[in-house]
Amino acid sequence: MSTPHKAGFVNIVGNPNVGKSTLMNDLVGERLSIITAKAQTTRHRIMGIVNTPEYQIVFSDTPGVLSPKYKLQQSMLDFSEGALTDADILLYVTDVIEDPTKNSDFLAKVAKETVPVLLVINKIDLVKDQAQLEEIVSRWHTLLPNAQIFPTSAKEHFNVSNLMQRIVDLLPDSPPYFGKDALTDKPARFFVTEIIREKILLNYDKEVPYSVEVIVEKFEEKDNSIHIMAVIYVERDSQKGILIGRQGARLKKVGMEARRDIETFFGKKVYLELYVKVEPNWRNRDNKLRAFGYIE
Repeated sequence: MSTPHKAGFVNIVGNPNVGKSTLMNDLVGERLSIITAKAQTTRHRIMGIVNTPEYQIVFSDTPGVLSPKYKLQQSMLDFSEGALTDADILLYVTDVIEDPTKNSDFLAKVAKETVPVLLVINKIDLVKDQAQLEEIVSRWHTLLPNAQIFPTSAKEHFNVSNLMQRIVDLLPDSPPYFGKDALTDKPARFFVTEIIREKILLNYDKEVPYSVEVIVEKFEEKDNSIHIMAVIYVERDSQKGILIGRQGARLKKVGMEARRDIETFFGKKVYLELYVKVEPNWRNRDNKLRAFGYIE
């Protein structure tokens, strides 16, 4: 008798900077979410899909939970809270440095979940000794008594395969939700914008990266090359100046780094053109948030 096919949605939630994207990329085996050391790099929910003949896991990485200060952040928090309602399995990711009482409202919602919750304590490579780890585990056990705890280091790939095995065990019997050759439900343009945004996060300080939105205006794919034209939107003229840099040097650097990663991602030669436009106060304007895909 053949074993029934399993499929399910595994949603990854947690505070910013605990390593959710690194973990998801390790679980999916592809660099789908952008990974940087700055908070708020994941603004949309991203789906990474793992397929084998026996199962399909749809991973969704959500924006880090934070107290919203403007409409864009409210929309990001809505994505994270939405992740609590449509999961078959919930992965709550924290790390060994984080204060467990941070964002206690969100944690209280996770504690009430009826679906299986797997609590991932990431970055255990930073722990001094076993006693310290046991103390961290016991604190989290008090906060989320129903969760199964997995101390891991996503960066070192420690205990990730045990976590993956547990996810597979918990998957419900179900036909696949997406085609078995699908890796993600996002279009190619989405990854181009994420890669460009990652380079901006890495190359600029302060408010500039958070005032930026990237839209791909042109994506022409041929057999062995792709021609991409992207517009980087900022909120103020001063930000435009910072982004472009003297004689365009800074923007050129972003373009070169992004092009390299995009070529690796698609396995083709890429021609990338970047332009910068000012769109005042876009983070608080419904029509712009809708145009940029943050509001349905």
